[in-house]
Amino acid sequence: MTDETAVMICGHGSRDDSAIEEFNQLSRHFRKRFPDYDIESGFLEFATPVIRTGLNKLKERGAKRIVCVPGMLFAAGHVKNDLPSEVNAFAADNPDIEVIFGRDLAVDPRLLRAARDRIEEAELSAGSNIGRKDTLLMVVGRGTNDSDANSNVSKVARMLWEGMGFGWAEVSYSGVASPLVDAGLAHAVRLGYGRIIVFPYFLFTGILVRRIYDWTDAASQANSEIEFVKASYLSDHEGVIDCFVDRVSEALKGDNAMNCQLCKYREQIIGYENEQGAPQVGHHHHVVGIGTNGHSAVDHGVHKGHRYRHDYDHASSHGHNHTGDHDHGDNDTD
Repeated sequence: MTDETAVMICGHGSRDDSAIEEFNQLSRHFRKRFPDYDIESGFLEFATPVIRTGLNKLKERGAKRIVCVPGMLFAAGHVKNDLPSEVNAFAADNPDIEVIFGRDLAVDPRLLRAARDRIEEAELSAGSNIGRKDTLLMVVGRGTNDSDANSNVSKVARMLWEGMGFGWAEVSYSGVASPLVDAGLAHAVRLGYGRIIVFPYFLFTGILVRRIYDWTDAASQANSEIEFVKASYLSDHEGVIDCFVDRVSEALKGDNAMNCQLCKYREQIIGYENEQGAPQVGHHHHVVGIGTNGHSAVDHGVHKGHRYRHDYDHASSHGHNHTGDHDHGDNDTD
């Protein structure tokens, strides 16, 4: 291990074993890319090990500096609140260990190229020769109660639309934000395109990705004159791995500051004025480490966390309170 530095990959967690296995595959990629660093991973909810357990393991193996990387696409409540709450609690209990919180993957050229590749793979597998000018691209995001994070999905859709030359692009969400996928597709079928490609802008599989595909199948059955094509989510595309590796390198160099210009916890954003400067409190305690696919699990690393004021720099972390990014009945690892 180099300079007693370790890397902690912080995942959302899921009830779906396949989603957890795909996340764990990410950890294996990290070990190949950072052979000199100790690597651990953990989850906010459902799956084990929980984040605190992973951090404790790194501590027990002698880590003196731990880089915590969010295994998530955008900075919504989990990256701005729940993960920092867990990380700060560990740091407060272990003042002799330097804990660095990395930033989200965000909108990145490597992820856009990965998205392009997934969409092109779907085009190649389609049953007809409908051109892009007669194709509508539907980009589906997770959906949060953070308008800045939601807007990033729209930015991704716009860049893919312009960059790939589709006739049009629409955005929908799997939950929390509007429009949901079923409503988005109901609108899209009225726009007159011969093909609709549905692309889940997700890192991993899970309940929500399958729900997106189910909505797509239902729309296809109801609109047989339109070809519906289901693109794969990002998965472990090389560009995704490169982006994660870069986030670790940024943190090690101290270049990991998040963009706070449109953060509702830093600024008074329209519709969220009362959330500016709210205290940082995690809200996942009732689902931390309870298991996947109905299998219960016990992880003694479960920690209740602390409250923090949002009065420090993002290079450390980002604090606030929020009402939750999703219904815990439906979770994915993003």
